[in-house]
Amino acid sequence: MNQKGGVGKTTTAVNLAAGIAELGRKVLLVDMDPQAHATLHVGADQQDGPTVYDLLLDPSIGLDACVRRVDDRLGIVAAETDLAAAEHELAAMSDRNQRLARAIHASARDDEFVLIDCPPGLGVLTLNALAAAQEVIIPMQAHFLALQGVGKLLETVRLVRDQVNPELRVAGVVLCMHDSQTSHSKAVVDDLAAFFEAQRDTGLPWAHARVYRPAVRRNIKLAECPSFGQTIFQYAPWAPGAVDYRELAASVVAEWDRAVRGLGSIRGGRDALSEAEIRVLRGQREPIE
Repeated sequence: MNQKGGVGKTTTAVNLAAGIAELGRKVLLVDMDPQAHATLHVGADQQDGPTVYDLLLDPSIGLDACVRRVDDRLGIVAAETDLAAAEHELAAMSDRNQRLARAIHASARDDEFVLIDCPPGLGVLTLNALAAAQEVIIPMQAHFLALQGVGKLLETVRLVRDQVNPELRVAGVVLCMHDSQTSHSKAVVDDLAAFFEAQRDTGLPWAHARVYRPAVRRNIKLAECPSFGQTIFQYAPWAPGAVDYRELAASVVAEWDRAVRGLGSIRGGRDALSEAEIRVLRGQREPIE
């Protein structure tokens, strides 16, 4: 999530999802942006069945009907330009902010990770995403003004947690289009890391947030691959951008696996987690937006 456009939000949502899928995990990507950039990025056909617009406006349409396969382990709920109208059409509905969450929770799908690409701004679509999520990842560039904007994003998450979704947490920040050689970037990253460290034990939604590593380097291949309807792993699998997102995906999956093992040991060595335990775990530390 980021209320500012052009910071690497969709690039991160798509390629992090693809990177996790490349590791053998089942992933669902939900495109909540009326610009439909995530949908276009993976080459999904917007006209091939119901979209997220239909999912939000028609409760009789289930999540499964809206999923298009990208590959064996990655699916997407596509967006279309009509989604912009959903902001107005949902406005008068009492459950307008819970439509996506209810659709996801009602589904019997076995995706291990669900990533939601939010639109810029804070409207009904973004609130639906935050109501459905357990954790928020904030893509940003290491610039001073972007650092100032993080405070507003964190406050938004706090308000949503307090009023809509008590399980919502901030997982951390992904640095995009990063240049580690400039002193300005280094100073911003240091300030951000110090800020998160100072928030430990505060009880705030970002008390366990961190700066994800590695930072995603500026790489022209990341800008090119959407025009071919491909992820970076399909288009240029060993470009710097692919290397960075592959490492980032491995970090996210490793964090999830450690959390699952930790809960398993607490449970006294039983092999399988119950659905209720999985929900508790995801409410604590599921590394996803």
